[in-house]
Amino acid sequence: MSALAQYLQGVDKKVSGSDRQFQKNAVNETQIKLEAEGIKCFPQDGSGITAQTDLIVVSTAIEDTVLEVIKAKEMNIPIIRRSALLAMIAESKKTIAVGGTSGKSTTVAMIYEILSYAGLDPGIISGAGLTRLIKQGKIGNAAVGSGDWLVIEADESDGSIVQYKPEIGVLLNIDKDHQEIHQLLDLFETFKRNTSSYFVVNASHPLSKNLSSNDNWNFSTDIKGASAYHATNYKQEGFSSAFKINDVAFSLQSPGKHNMENALAATAVANLVGVSIDKSAEALHNYEGIYRRHQILGSKKGIWVVDDYAHNPAKCAAAIAACQPVSQKVVAWFQPHGYGPTKFLKNDFIDEFTKVLRPEDEIWMSEIYYAGGTAVKEISAKDLIDVLAERGVRAYFVEDRRVLLNEMRPHLTPGTVLLMMGARDPGLEAFTQSVWGEL
Repeated sequence: MSALAQYLQGVDKKVSGSDRQFQKNAVNETQIKLEAEGIKCFPQDGSGITAQTDLIVVSTAIEDTVLEVIKAKEMNIPIIRRSALLAMIAESKKTIAVGGTSGKSTTVAMIYEILSYAGLDPGIISGAGLTRLIKQGKIGNAAVGSGDWLVIEADESDGSIVQYKPEIGVLLNIDKDHQEIHQLLDLFETFKRNTSSYFVVNASHPLSKNLSSNDNWNFSTDIKGASAYHATNYKQEGFSSAFKINDVAFSLQSPGKHNMENALAATAVANLVGVSIDKSAEALHNYEGIYRRHQILGSKKGIWVVDDYAHNPAKCAAAIAACQPVSQKVVAWFQPHGYGPTKFLKNDFIDEFTKVLRPEDEIWMSEIYYAGGTAVKEISAKDLIDVLAERGVRAYFVEDRRVLLNEMRPHLTPGTVLLMMGARDPGLEAFTQSVWGEL
């Protein structure tokens, strides 16, 4: 929502908004940065809705009981969903839409980085802030750009991916997340039909490969010759990685084979719009990453601390796997978000953690993050931990994360990576920083 607000403000619309986190006499960094862009922010009490308001845009987290919605209906002001607005914006530009259940934000950022480096000055609307833009004092998840191209995330979690009609569609992977596999396959099939020029598919992933009908625009890892774009020779040293794309050497300041796949997808897309693979390698060598995607806070007392947005089973497993080459032991902490999503993915979380964790690794959880609303609290993170412990995994539950570090200290020995994972909770970054500070 903040990305859409910034983009509209950047094309001379008058924008204001509210959020549950915007409270009177309370400091909120997102609010400060939005208002610095000229976007007025209000508490979520209806006060921002006036007779001058032409349109209300709501996220999927907004219920009909929210005061802004009630007031808008009373005043007969049109209300649309976030995805409908993004679809309208996408129609105004040549759009590259990135879909898949993991890696969308990173791949969008990489495409934006490459096209910017190539002088194409693209726009971007993303779910995460780019470090390069954050350093400029911005939220970092939106930019208008003077060029022809706009790069966006196509979100499958709410089904909105079917609304976009991009010139280039990208399908990274398909794993159970928010919806069942058969539902996801239907959504991505529609996404493919709606793409007008190139549909770029990860042929390394068995489910996404099923939606490929043109081998010329596939990309794959370690399957040289099977696709137009292929990555090989992956190596990791510390938290950096190196590999080759079509025999061109690449290096990233990010670890993990999942990031090699993201870079491969971005390079394929850039090449299809006229950017050479060599230039993509130059651009990604300086890529600084995005907000809370394997952000390395540093090393203290022989312990590395990493902050990551991972929140579904596949993402959590990939984040842990990326830390393992660096350390003798990974101590991973995870705060699930949402009681419905946690219940839906319970067995998948248990299976992924069981598979990825080495005998010396550990998984810790605190209680599920509750963002408000009408959720039924019929599951606990402890339910996951109990099953993992029964399977022989070193698994620990600390209900209140405020006492997490005290409980965890005896387990944080030199040579350990402490990986902090979770999403949606706006207090996670501050919490991770506090753990790092007190370590």
